[in-house]
Amino acid sequence: MTLEFPNTSRSFEATKNRIRFWGYDSAIEITFFVEVAALMKLCPEVSSTEIDLLDAFDSTVERIHQMASAVYGRSRDRSYVYALAADDF
Repeated sequence: MTLEFPNTSRSFEATKNRIRFWGYDSAIEITFFVEVAALMKLCPEVSSTEIDLLDAFDSTVERIHQMASAVYGRSRDRSYVYALAADDF
């Protein structure tokens, strides 16, 4: 199992207060969400505007991908959707 992140797309979901991004395990697409609280923990100076949150995601994307891989790797029940919370960081 090797999780990769070739798709650099990400989107902000204001109603759920999170950013969605995707990883791939072979040909299987895995959806990930990173909660705004997690981004605020990674970048305490960030404001809560959509553009600033997306910028914070972009500036910490390697760390987010590392945590997504860790969460995915330790999951016993394979799922296609994972959420990363502040406690994960």
